[in-house]
Amino acid sequence: MPHRCLTSNRLLAGLAAFVVVTGEAKRAEAGTATGAATEWTQVLNNGELVALVGKSGEQIQNQLTQISQLAQQIETQLNIYQNLLQNTATLPSHMWGQVERDLNQLRSIVDQGQSISFSMGNADDILQQRFQSYSSLKTNLPDNASFSTTYQSWSDTNRDTIASTLKAASLTAEQFDSEEGTMSSLRSMSETADGQMKALQVGHQIAAQQVAQVQKLRGLVSQQMTMMGTWLHAEQTDKDLAQARREKFFSGTAPSTSGGEKMKVEW
Repeated sequence: MPHRCLTSNRLLAGLAAFVVVTGEAKRAEAGTATGAATEWTQVLNNGELVALVGKSGEQIQNQLTQISQLAQQIETQLNIYQNLLQNTATLPSHMWGQVERDLNQLRSIVDQGQSISFSMGNADDILQQRFQSYSSLKTNLPDNASFSTTYQSWSDTNRDTIASTLKAASLTAEQFDSEEGTMSSLRSMSETADGQMKALQVGHQIAAQQVAQVQKLRGLVSQQMTMMGTWLHAEQTDKDLAQARREKFFSGTAPSTSGGEKMKVEW
């Protein structure tokens, strides 16, 4: 049993590498969780795929924890700036520079969450394509949904929520999509106290949303990693059993043919 657990842990070791690599995919592809699945199935053989899918859910959870903590810090800091702005005409340039950095970092947090969601959904798609034992594994997801579709739903909900928050402040999602667009919008808003307050309010709301959304994403990743661990452990158990049977077969003693009754040969 310890040997099997160690092997499963080793296999569970590759998913971080998988997420890092697939997370490099263009954000345009992230809209469809299956975007890179065909490419990966062409590149990887089954052994490489299982090794990558192993490595390590714990690292991904740590990354999500860091993202959540950073979003909380930004939320708190923006609230402080809002309170300061109520007692002054506009924030000093050095303070507004920090606001810009915080809001741009918040945009990066959103991108990181989307990248993890895309990569984990992509992993689910590939495993379902490659392994019948994985595709038939039951989950606790509602309505028999796959992790791939659930990650896509999370991604769509997150983007729609951000878009509606921006729209309420007469901003667009496109202005928040890139560093250049974000910085350009913030420079325009920094010219007046009303503009600064609007930027701070929007940033505060989005930061609060990300704290909640990342928690949901963490729960989804945790559930997927538990299922993957169960599957990998079962796969390894089957391999160990097959190997034990082979060893028993080949190490067995051949039946003796000496000392028995002579065979009568008729011509």
